[in-house]
Amino acid sequence: MSRRQAALLACVSLAIVAACGGAASLAPGTNTKPDTTTTTPPPAKPDTVFRDEFDGPAGATYDHARWTADTGTGDNGWGNHELEFYTTDTSNVALDGQGHLVITARAEPQNTTDHCWYGPCRYTSTRLKTQGLFSHLYGRVEARIKIPRGQGVWPAFWMLGADIDRVGWPQCGEVDIMENIGKEPAIVHGTVHGPGYSGANGIGRAFAIQAGNYADDFHVYAVEWRTGDIRWFVDGTEYFHLKASDIPANASWVFGHEFFIIMNFAVGGDWPGSPDTSTTFPQQMIVDYVRVIAIP
Repeated sequence: MSRRQAALLACVSLAIVAACGGAASLAPGTNTKPDTTTTTPPPAKPDTVFRDEFDGPAGATYDHARWTADTGTGDNGWGNHELEFYTTDTSNVALDGQGHLVITARAEPQNTTDHCWYGPCRYTSTRLKTQGLFSHLYGRVEARIKIPRGQGVWPAFWMLGADIDRVGWPQCGEVDIMENIGKEPAIVHGTVHGPGYSGANGIGRAFAIQAGNYADDFHVYAVEWRTGDIRWFVDGTEYFHLKASDIPANASWVFGHEFFIIMNFAVGGDWPGSPDTSTTFPQQMIVDYVRVIAIP
C-alpha cells in the first residue's frame, strides 16, 4: 500500500468512527473547542395545591377528606329566600362513575317532613364546601362544570373568607367565580362582595356565551387571584379584571387572606325567582373537576 493510500484509509476510518458516535484520536497539539451548548430546563410545573377529579364508583358519596356540607334551610333560606333543603343524601349528591360529581335538585312531595322558611320544603339539593378542610391565599381557582337549566335554578361556584365565623359576612369577603340564574341561560356572573359593596351592590360583571346556552356543555370557570387583583375567566377568556383601587373609596379590600371553596345548586330565591311550570325536575349540576393552582 502506498503512503497516499494509507493516509486516505486513515481519514475514512476517522470519519466512520465519528459518524458512529465513537471517539476518534486526534494528533497531539490539535486544538479542540469545548461544547458550550446549554439545554434550557423545562418550565416548572404549576403547583396544584388542591384537586378533586371525582374518580370513584357510581353512587359513591363525595370525598369527606376534601369536602363538608351545609345542610338544612339556613337562616331565612340562606339569607336569599331560597326554596331548597340541602342534604348529603346520595339522591342529591353522588359520583356518576365517569369522573364527575353530580349535584341533583329534586322536587319533593308536599307531605315532606323537612320544613323551610315558607313551610314544607318543596325541593332538595346539596351545598358542599372545603371550610375547615382546605383554604388558600391566592392562586388560580377553577372548575369544569355543566350547569342546569330552567327558571328558578341557581348553580354557583364561589369562595368565602375563612374568617367568616369570627368577623361575619360580608366583612369576610366573598368571591363568586360563577353564578347563573335560569332566566339568563346564556349569561354567567362573576362578582365580589365586601363591606360597603355586598348583596345587590356587589361589584361584578356578566359574560354572555356567543352561541347556545351554558347548560348545553361543560365550561371551565376560573379566577386568578393575586395581591390586590382578581381576574375572571370562562374557557380561558378573561372577561373581568378587578383591582383593589376599584373598590369604593370608603370601603375595604377584604381579599388578602385565606378563602375556602363552595359549590352549590340553589333553587329559587330573591334573585332567580321561583321555578314555574316550564321548569323540569330533577335537574343536575355536573362537576368534572375542581383545582386550585398556585401562581406567581
